[in-house]
Parts: sequence; structure tokens; C-alpha cells
Amino acid sequence: MSIRIVLDKPPEFYTNLDFISGRVIIVLQRPETIGNIIVKLEGESVTALDIRTERRDEYNVPGNVISENHKILYRVFQVYPDDAVALSFQPGMHEFKFNFKVPLNNICHDARAISSVMGVGGIGGVGNAGILGRGGFRTMDGAKQLMLAHVKSTLPPSLTGFPQEAEIRYYVKVTIQRPGIFKENWRYQLGFKFLPVEPPRPDSGKQEAFARRPFAFKPRTPLSGRRSFFGSRTTNAHNGVGQTPPSFEISSRLPFPSILTCNQPIPLRLIAKKLVPAPEQVHLTALEIALVGYTHVRVANIEKVEQTRWIVVSALNLSVALGSPDDPVDTEFGIPNTPWVAQRLPNTVAPSFRTCNLMRRYELEMKITLNWGLPGAGKSSGLLPQAVSLPLTMSKVEVFSGIKPPAQLLQTAVSRPNNTRPSVSSSANINGNGTAPQPPPRPSTNGRPPIPPRPNDPLYPPQLGPDNVPGYDDAPPSYDEAMAESLTGPLDRPAYSGVTAENAPSTMPPEKSA
Repeated sequence: MSIRIVLDKPPEFYTNLDFISGRVIIVLQRPETIGNIIVKLEGESVTALDIRTERRDEYNVPGNVISENHKILYRVFQVYPDDAVALSFQPGMHEFKFNFKVPLNNICHDARAISSVMGVGGIGGVGNAGILGRGGFRTMDGAKQLMLAHVKSTLPPSLTGFPQEAEIRYYVKVTIQRPGIFKENWRYQLGFKFLPVEPPRPDSGKQEAFARRPFAFKPRTPLSGRRSFFGSRTTNAHNGVGQTPPSFEISSRLPFPSILTCNQPIPLRLIAKKLVPAPEQVHLTALEIALVGYTHVRVANIEKVEQTRWIVVSALNLSVALGSPDDPVDTEFGIPNTPWVAQRLPNTVAPSFRTCNLMRRYELEMKITLNWGLPGAGKSSGLLPQAVSLPLTMSKVEVFSGIKPPAQLLQTAVSRPNNTRPSVSSSANINGNGTAPQPPPRPSTNGRPPIPPRPNDPLYPPQLGPDNVPGYDDAPPSYDEAMAESLTGPLDRPAYSGVTAENAPSTMPPEKSA
């Protein structure tokens, strides 16, 4: 017996609104009785963190590791049979077709969807055949998902690189149920890469975000008293000694809001502004641009931040003159973008995202090296050259996938009233200023000032359970509500590596729920 899943024309990665179709191929060596064949489309966001020994009793788990597994995507497709009648299959090859459409948002935030699809009133739930589901196949533990805290978000990208700590994976799984007490079900899974569509881009206009830093060189000192290679003293030329040293302000600028795009160059501008009337030349001699990613890993109320650094530009031995010595004060000089205009973000950079137990944000760090007097110039002038390295950081930077939503979808979103406009943001239930709504202060019974409410954490909101599920009229509209059935995934897609081994075994420890 052998099982394979063959996808129809699989792309390098899938995205939202894509159709994932294929075949389950079963090769039998002898006659077999098969109850049903179930194909599932799944996505998991799994985190695991160590806890201190003295906190074991708080979580009631053995060892020092607790974990959370969020089923961010879950779709079930029964390919055989239609009438739930077990039949005998003869030896040979048998094929069964399946077809899924990837949604836009995660499913774990939707308590009703979890209840109806995964174990409460749906397949495998109340009114169906047993705790293993209809026909004996297992479904996800919906009750367990309801006990976790969730956020409503666009499906996050595939993510690995944090062994024993965090990963996001997507699969197509097949379960072949074999009736009989002593017969095991056959299972097989095939992983695939996923990269989400980007949210609608805001109109930046002419606004720019910037980081700037002024600096001044130290007054020059002559090379007096130092002997040359031939033993004679260098000339004690006071050429330039006592003059005002150059002073500049360096600023880095990005369009506002600051958005970078996967596998695209950085839309950066560097500007030097002259601050004092120094009649000597200053040169840019080195430039380094790094993208720094911060991955927030959470389990229950424990959080850990992992830092990843990508060097986008590393340009050495430059000699770019910052304007002219004759420029008046306050003259601005745009540094040519030649060192970075053709340098794209590495194709392993995932877009910014936020899901229930994982979040990725970015900063852009630059190190600019300037010289007053190029290296080697002191031999002829008798003056020491100076170098200064200036760090600049832009802390509020988002990375978009570069996969634009279909035009029809954006038009639908724009045409809807503001109070029902589909949401493509990374989390739901937020005010217009981007913060979570706060409850009123709790009243005081002892005459003291009222106790202010505890602020909500947008990454980890209050628990969503069966007792506080919002009604249909109160729930924020999902992005899927604007999705027409005829829409398919975008065609224009950047090169993306992401998960380099999507079918490799999981690196996560055995699950121990908090």
C-alpha cells in the first residue's frame, strides 16, 4: 500500500484566494475495505517556551516547557464516499480529486466556526458518530481551541527558523479510515509554502518618515613631532589647524507610512545638511543597511522576543563627496542612491504579521561612515584624517508581501459603508486610533479613586470562550465577507523562499497545553 498527494500545478507558494486542487493516489497490493477518505487543509501556529521551576504548579504541567497550538486554517473535504457506505477496493491504483479555496482570515478567532466545524455540532460533534467523528476519522479538538485567546488576522506566512520555539506550517492531509477494531487508519500529509496578500496600501502622498542625527568633527591636530620613513621630521604645517571643523546633519527618509516590500529595493533617501561654514570636503566612505526582525513568541502570559538580522547593503571603500566646500550653511545634499538602489530585500524576509501567539515586526538600521580627509591624505598635508560612524534607526517599519489583493476585492472594500468595511488589518476589535477599546474604570467602595482598567494587549486579547462569543451583529465584519466566489489569487508574485523545507519533520517539542 502507498499513498501520495499530488497537487495540480503547484506554484512556488500559495496565497489567499488560491485554489489548492489535486489528487489523492492510493496503490493497493491486496483488497481493502475503506470506510471513508477525508482530505484536510490545515495551518498551525505553534509556540513553546520554557518556564521557571517555581511556576510549574501554576500551569500544572510536568517539566519546564509549555506550548500552544492554534489551528489558524482548517478545511475538511470528504472525497469518498458520498453515501458513507464502506466498500471493498480491489488491488491497483485509485485516484480521488479534492479542491480547496484558501480564505483570507484565520479561523481560530471565530468561535462559531470552530464549534460548527471542529467537534461541537459538526463533524465529530454532538449528533454525529462518536468522539472520533463521522466514520471514525479524527477532527481537531474545537473545545481546546475555544480555551485559548485569539485575534482576528489575515493568515500569517509560513515561518520556521526557531527550533523548539516557534513555527507556522501549512499542510494538505489525507486520512483513510479502515473499519475494524484492530485496523489502523492510513494517513499522509504534504506541506506547502504560504505567503499572504498584503493589506491595502495607504496613500503616502509627499509625507516622509525620517531619522536624523547631527555631528561635528573634532578640531584637527598637526602631525608635528612624528618622523617620516626617512627619519626627517614632517612639516609642522598649520594648514587647517584652528579652523572650524565640518559639521553636518545626516537624515534618512522613507515614504510615510514606512512600508518595505518583500524582494524589492528599499525606497530610502539619505540627505546631508551642512551646519557650519567649514571650507573643507567631507566624504561618505562606507554604508551599511540592515533589516532587523523582532519575532514575539507567546505562550499564555509568557513572552520571548527573538531578533533576526539581514544585511541588505554593505558598501565599503566609497568616496562620495557631501556637496562642495563652498556651499553655504543649511545647504542640503542628496546622497546618490547607487549603493542601495539595486539591492533587494533577501527573499527569506517574511512580511510583518500578527497572529494569536506570534508576531513579527521590523526596524531599519543604518550605519554611515564619514571622513574628513580621505585615508592617506595626511601624508601630504601633515594633518590627521578623521572618521565618524553615525547610527540611524527607523523603528516603525512594515514589510509587505508584494502580493496585491485583486482589484475587485479592493473596490468592494471601498464601496462598503465605513462601519461595515471589510477589515484587512492584522487584528480586530480596535478603535480608530489603533488601540483596543478600554472598559470603564471600576468603581471604588472605600472612597479611594477608581481603579483604572488594565490595558488590553493587542497581541494577546482577553480569552474568547463560549460564554463571551460576540453575536453576529456585533462581530466585526471579516475580509471574507467582501470576497466574491469568482475571485482567485493574484497572479503577480515576488520571489520568496520562506520555509526552505516545508516537508521536513516538525522541530517543536511534544505539545503540553497551558
